Amino acid sequence: MVAVPAPTLLLAPMEGLLDFVLRDVLTRVGGVDRCVCEFIRVTGMLLPDKVFYRFIPELRNGSRTLAGVPVRAQLLGSDPPSMADNAARLAELGAEGIDLNFGCPARTVNRHGGGAALLREPERIAAVVAAVRGAVPAHLPVSAKMRLGYDDPGSALECALAMQDGGACEVVVHARTKADGYRPPAYWERIAPLREALRVPVVANGEIWSVQDAQRCRELSGCDALMLGRGMVADPGLALAIRAADAGHDKGAGAEVPWPALVPQLARFWQLVCEDLDPPQRAGRLKQWLNLLRRRHPQAQAAFDQVRVMTDQRAITLWLQQLVAASTAADPAPVGPAA
Repeated sequence: MVAVPAPTLLLAPMEGLLDFVLRDVLTRVGGVDRCVCEFIRVTGMLLPDKVFYRFIPELRNGSRTLAGVPVRAQLLGSDPPSMADNAARLAELGAEGIDLNFGCPARTVNRHGGGAALLREPERIAAVVAAVRGAVPAHLPVSAKMRLGYDDPGSALECALAMQDGGACEVVVHARTKADGYRPPAYWERIAPLREALRVPVVANGEIWSVQDAQRCRELSGCDALMLGRGMVADPGLALAIRAADAGHDKGAGAEVPWPALVPQLARFWQLVCEDLDPPQRAGRLKQWLNLLRRRHPQAQAAFDQVRVMTDQRAITLWLQQLVAASTAADPAPVGPAA
């Protein structure tokens, strides 16, 4: 088998799921080139620094996770001057780059003219991108993320060109419209005309759960670069497996991250959750991740069944300590540092 060039693999922002806690853990597992933070909503004012640090604590570490992976700040809003002001402040705080969200399908966001709602206003998209591009240093990347349209994909190319013409150096395309939400399938083939028309790199996103999905997405979209979201959360070894397949290993063979190697990362995740999130959120976040891990790891089903009725932090901590001890005995070489 002939090896193909390794793609750029990005870790998606996902509100309420893929935050700085999971970024830390997943980048420790490896295979990711760059992350994007959850969107920071801009509503007509310059946000205080504490808001930026809450969403991107990695700003205190050179805008990188502890594993050394860059984290780009994402802004969501429709007012060009306000977006520019907040982007400029993020640049001063050391952000790796600025990403602009034109893809969020949430009703509360769209009702106020943000996210995917702007896909009905290509001129406004161009104005927002141009304002941000002009407000930050020339060396700082400004990228954008979009969907295939609001109600239908007819305006996708016009919107993508507006982003490019406004000064975006990269466009990520989630291969569904706002109306599609997150319902399968993702229409990867509809990204291809955008990639062919744009001069800047285009990144394909949506429904990439496996190596086979990644390969099919690249084939249909024509994109070398991919953004991984829920697929990476459900299978933390997905990026490594994609790289192994690109290197010529059949279907990523040998790159799987076994359950015993992931258990210390669950403990690390729980530690961060307990340090950084409010008590009512903690148990739910662990259950949320275990629920997705069940798609890839049968052992996660048993773990989920055990922890889903637990709410006491001390009891969960003790349970995880016992799980780590058992997994270490089964596999003494976990992936990445657990502390």
